Amino acid sequence: MEVCYQLPVLPLDRPVPKHVLSRRGAISFSSSSSLFGAPDPRQLSQRRGAISYDSSDQTALYIRMLDVRVRSQVGFEPERRSSHPYLCIDFRNLHTRLGCGSASVSSAPERRVRRLLSFQRYLHSSRLLRGIPQQIPLHILDEDYTGQARCMLEKVDNWNFDIFLFDRLTNGNSLITLTFHLLNQYGLVELFQLDMVKLWRFLVMIQEDYHSSNPYHNAIHAADVTQAMYCYMREPKLAKSLTSRDILLGLLAAATHDLDHPGVNQAFLIKADHYLATLYRHTSVLENHHWKSAVGLLRETGLFSHLPADDGLSMERELGSLILATDISRQNQYLTRFRTYLEQENLCLTNANHRHFVLQMALKCADICNPCRPWELSKKWSEKVTQEFFQQGDNEKKHKLEVSPLCDRETNTVSKIQIGFMSYVAEPLFAEWARFSDTRLSQTMLGHMGLNKASWGAIQQEQTSVSEEAEPNSNGIGADEAAAQRDDNNSTTAGGTSSKEIPQGSRES
Repeated sequence: MEVCYQLPVLPLDRPVPKHVLSRRGAISFSSSSSLFGAPDPRQLSQRRGAISYDSSDQTALYIRMLDVRVRSQVGFEPERRSSHPYLCIDFRNLHTRLGCGSASVSSAPERRVRRLLSFQRYLHSSRLLRGIPQQIPLHILDEDYTGQARCMLEKVDNWNFDIFLFDRLTNGNSLITLTFHLLNQYGLVELFQLDMVKLWRFLVMIQEDYHSSNPYHNAIHAADVTQAMYCYMREPKLAKSLTSRDILLGLLAAATHDLDHPGVNQAFLIKADHYLATLYRHTSVLENHHWKSAVGLLRETGLFSHLPADDGLSMERELGSLILATDISRQNQYLTRFRTYLEQENLCLTNANHRHFVLQMALKCADICNPCRPWELSKKWSEKVTQEFFQQGDNEKKHKLEVSPLCDRETNTVSKIQIGFMSYVAEPLFAEWARFSDTRLSQTMLGHMGLNKASWGAIQQEQTSVSEEAEPNSNGIGADEAAAQRDDNNSTTAGGTSSKEIPQGSRES
């Protein structure tokens, strides 16, 4: 077995920094562009370690350091144009026979890796594992190129945490990096004696089973919910009451709460007569699938295999209970129960059942906390979720299905959808959460939501005025004529010579 570490990629059109040359470790020089040649051998000679060239690999040139060997059969996705200059590539363990050369490896047939209970992708190979036998991933962060990400993790409890920036700094690995950091920060890895390789493989598979093609329900959304869940669990009432088991389940539930989301809602699956809708009897279809997918990955990686069987099954059930609570169709049910607890003042966090219910409410808040973020972040999330809605509406029209509410791009706008969502879903939930946890964070969230709602209201009013101004044109009157009519109307009314208003948008052509 040869261990391959994560290597920073240095574009060849930039000089190699001196601090990189003087550092021990492996680096990879990208040669994806034919405009650039190999790096200067004089620079490479300054590094400690041997240099390895593989003419069969046309994608990158690798430097072999110490006993770390990287072969050309790793297989990784090409550099993204929008990525930062220094990218990171996840290299895996390569299980090969000792003494086998690259020729024998390249001749091996490509294996197809399937995910347990995976949706829509069980017929093709995993992107990260394409062409590689079953592996155990190792990911060693390079401090020179993840320094900014590490600085952000030091402020992970800040409500203004920019998950989009963090995702770019980690080269699309925000969910893996953030979840691992939080688990390690709480000491849960040591406390539960979690195998590091199994844990990392589990996190990689989680991120892989989120559909990057979804504008909203993707791994970045899962990372954002996980960060919000961490903020809620740090609130005074919860911080002093939650057990290590509660925290572990809360973080895992946040990371997997939308696992393998297809990018459409339950109504679409039912109308399309999808097998998942039949399997779960039209009840919490997506949430049940997220839960079962998470359990499948837990068992595939054996993350809890060292725990007693009863404890493992119990944690799987509690994980499912948390994920099922995110079903938006059951919002009133949970909200009514939460209000009852608060009005009767009988919510006791020393009770395991009550703590679990509060975790459910915390995850519900984390799942829809986008309206409570600062405007720049909230606006971006709003546009993404609306884009996903409209894509579903387009598919429904394409297949001649009834278009779901909020999914028709011809009758809805981002501002209209967001104002309605805040008024009827987000505000009632976060108002009750503020009653339960009246802290600075709760007041900050309510403040952001009020400002964001006002901003969307202003945008909606502007859009309405623009459409009204365009209405005369649609009725056959030119823009100049309509403007002249408004001027005449204003002057007549101001002068008091006539109270009769000139109708705008006459039907006569």
